[in-house]
Amino acid sequence: MTQPVPSAPLVESAVSVDSELPSPQRLRLLSYNIQGGVDTQHYREYLTQSWKHLLPHRERLQNLNRIASTLEDLDIVGLQEVDSGSLRSGFIDQTEYLAQLAGFPHWYSQVNRRLGKIAQHSNGVLSRLQPAHIIEHRLPGLPGRGAILLEFPTSDGAVLGVCVIHLALGRRARKRQFAYMSELVAQYPHLVLMGDFNCDRSSGEFQFFLRAVDLWGSGLTKKTFPSWRPKRTLDHILVSPSLRVLTEEVLAYSVSDHLPVRMEVALPEGVTLVGSA
Repeated sequence: MTQPVPSAPLVESAVSVDSELPSPQRLRLLSYNIQGGVDTQHYREYLTQSWKHLLPHRERLQNLNRIASTLEDLDIVGLQEVDSGSLRSGFIDQTEYLAQLAGFPHWYSQVNRRLGKIAQHSNGVLSRLQPAHIIEHRLPGLPGRGAILLEFPTSDGAVLGVCVIHLALGRRARKRQFAYMSELVAQYPHLVLMGDFNCDRSSGEFQFFLRAVDLWGSGLTKKTFPSWRPKRTLDHILVSPSLRVLTEEVLAYSVSDHLPVRMEVALPEGVTLVGSA
């Protein structure tokens, strides 16, 4: 198994520490591929508006502002396809920007593909909780895919792991990445795995993964891609059997080319998060 990449502590945003803290037993989660703040509404725009993925434009911040308005009542947000500060984003770290705008006291960016000043392709996480540890993982395959793993102590002496991933477009690479993830998540009695998997649960590689791990969702079948006429379920939140899914939904919020997935979960009865405020 590839060794994880050590990471810096979760960054604290310049927001008030009086922001509403999550319940010690429940968590409100969201996974969202924001496409770097580009608002795509038709397949042809991948070509006609491709310049937006390389150059700054005024609408990008407007789109981030719209996204931030959907995050304010959440506890942990996993982001994919964020930019960590380059020409196209106006040299703004989009994870930090969303954290500050939505009032998250903690945030972290994982840069997976650096294209100099042109683009900084990243995963991101926003949190109202201070994790005990945070670790970056570089996923197998061509460079550019990664996972962020946050660890939160629980009152039963265990750890809640929250992992944000963005898997490859190719099936062969995804199978290798799923194999890597199956080893990684096995050590956590309480786990949330969320992100853009780039495949449906019915795919062979996803089924391979589900047979290898003890994770499940609530049976969500609503499509998330493309956002303007969803046909595929590419975005997922999976949890360990120890966590109870209270609600799960796909939000009809078309700012990216993906729709966000929201879930609320509860820890086992009598178990709470500790030392995370």
